[in-house]
Amino acid sequence: MVEAHLVDKKATFASFSHILDARILRALADAGFARPTLVQVKAIPLGLEGRDILARARTGSGKTAAYCIPVVQKILSSKSTLAAEDENRQVTRALILVPTRELSEQVSTYLKGLLTYCEKDVTITNVASGTTSHLQRTLLSDKPDIVIATPSRALNMLQSKVLTLSFLETLVIDEADLILSYGHDEDVREIFNGGHLPKVHQSFLMSATMTEDVELLKGLTLRNPAILKLEEGEDEAALLSQYAVKCSEVDKFLLTYVILKLKLIRGKCIIFVNDVDRSYRLKLFLEQFSIKTCVLNSELPLNSRYHVVQEFNKGVYDYIIATDESGAQTEYDTDEEEEEEEAAIEEFTSTQREPEPTEPVETPSEPSSSKLDTKKRKRDGSPAPTKSRKRKDKGKDKEYGVTRGVDFVDVACVLNFDLPTTSRSYTHRVGRTARAGRTGMSLSFVVPNELWGKNKVVGCLPSAEKDEIVFSKIEKEQGARGSKIKEYNFDMKQVEAFRYRMEDALRSVTRAAIREARVKELKSEILNSDKLKAHFEDNPLDLEFLRHDKPLHPTRVQPHMKHVPQYLLPHIAPVSGDKGDDVSASAKPSAFIPFKKDPTRGKGRGRGRGGRGGGSSGRGGKKKSDPLKKFGR
Repeated sequence: MVEAHLVDKKATFASFSHILDARILRALADAGFARPTLVQVKAIPLGLEGRDILARARTGSGKTAAYCIPVVQKILSSKSTLAAEDENRQVTRALILVPTRELSEQVSTYLKGLLTYCEKDVTITNVASGTTSHLQRTLLSDKPDIVIATPSRALNMLQSKVLTLSFLETLVIDEADLILSYGHDEDVREIFNGGHLPKVHQSFLMSATMTEDVELLKGLTLRNPAILKLEEGEDEAALLSQYAVKCSEVDKFLLTYVILKLKLIRGKCIIFVNDVDRSYRLKLFLEQFSIKTCVLNSELPLNSRYHVVQEFNKGVYDYIIATDESGAQTEYDTDEEEEEEEAAIEEFTSTQREPEPTEPVETPSEPSSSKLDTKKRKRDGSPAPTKSRKRKDKGKDKEYGVTRGVDFVDVACVLNFDLPTTSRSYTHRVGRTARAGRTGMSLSFVVPNELWGKNKVVGCLPSAEKDEIVFSKIEKEQGARGSKIKEYNFDMKQVEAFRYRMEDALRSVTRAAIREARVKELKSEILNSDKLKAHFEDNPLDLEFLRHDKPLHPTRVQPHMKHVPQYLLPHIAPVSGDKGDDVSASAKPSAFIPFKKDPTRGKGRGRGRGGRGGGSSGRGGKKKSDPLKKFGR
């Protein structure tokens, strides 16, 4: 979604009519795009001139269209000069590399809209989607004009000779600052150094930030590039209010319950956790209070994940619990000087590779988490750690990413239920809100070192052990950007009144319940994913009835927990949203229930068909007439 203040008020897409095909302009008009953004005004003409481009612009500035429009136009121009029977007419002319599958779906969707009136002339294939490798090979055998892929999938297809790039004209690397940090660095190097690309081709490098990753890719791909920098306004930081609360692991659940149930946050909210188990624990916990949430993690099928994001953007769901596994890695921010010492490219890329090994085996770089897993398995009497880890890793999607690239719309709040382990990951998370000129807030829970590990059930998250060190680094970095993280003050005396309910709900969310919920959700979403692929392609309107926030209920849910009694409500924060939540029945004199049954209550009701009084006469005392006596009249 393009932010309004980034649109060029003077230029229009019609002014590009001398360089853009009429079919592209018509598709843009149908989509409601009348004016290009600032980055598009610069990038489209330069791209059509054949210049290499390095564009640095924040999310929401229209970077996707800035490279998609020139790519499509160049393909249309190339094909217009070739005869229909020419064998070089149908070849792959553009490769778009993206870091995550979610982003590949978004780019694919945008391109399909752009090709509404020329879909027969320009074909696209998204090989990063969840389709089978056999189907992907079949699609690539038709030599689509544009191929969208993650680096690992593209390399796999190039090495197996299914994808050939001999006639490549344009290479695009979207979200370049994330490509290497998602563990794609070896794949990217192999694509460039393995002789898969022609010597002459145009390159687009699109990024939100300038990092060592981008500098490395710039040296690999770009030749005398045009560098476009869209600077953020001074008031960008003022739109985001950042808060933090220092609390124990158990108090995280208490404060989340109070915040969501009393509607202290209005609007849509993304809740970030660092572990898949934690996402289901939190979902089951909130279900106890009839708070509906969606889960977004790497175990779910791609189609389901993409549909959850689409429905969230439409306003169908208010709360998403997103697992940010990149924010839970073991590389911690400690000191700025140490970061500068480790800035060598070889060291940088090697540390980025560690979190995602190519083989699904246990790595020695996570001693604390592996020891914890071993203890848990011994206590639970579950299988050996190696087998369990293999099975666990096998089900996860290594190309899953939710903190960046995915287009979340109108997010009012980002709740860092688990603090990320790096300040960079924190910046990516809070960047989901306060966009398009709107205000937003972020709230982060920080576990002090002395409170870590006190609760053995929920308090042993390995990444939370160094929360204070990471948080001090985050404060320093945000302060350098002109932002200040304030302390979010709760009146703990009033919050304490909710503790017994929280503890009651938390006790019912056992490890067995979480395991059962994960299996149930996965089975359900696999079925949904099949439906999304097959049935909903023919019946798109039925998508509206497919829900992802259904209660899992693997444990007992107590109905009374849904409502907040009047005596628990803070005096300063009355609830006015839900009818059942604002006040309890005891607060209304008219709804008073006496200890003994009222002898006068219920008299005259339900006494046969005669209605009130139960007499022989009908309504109004009039005697019913016999219809047979009137028959002969």
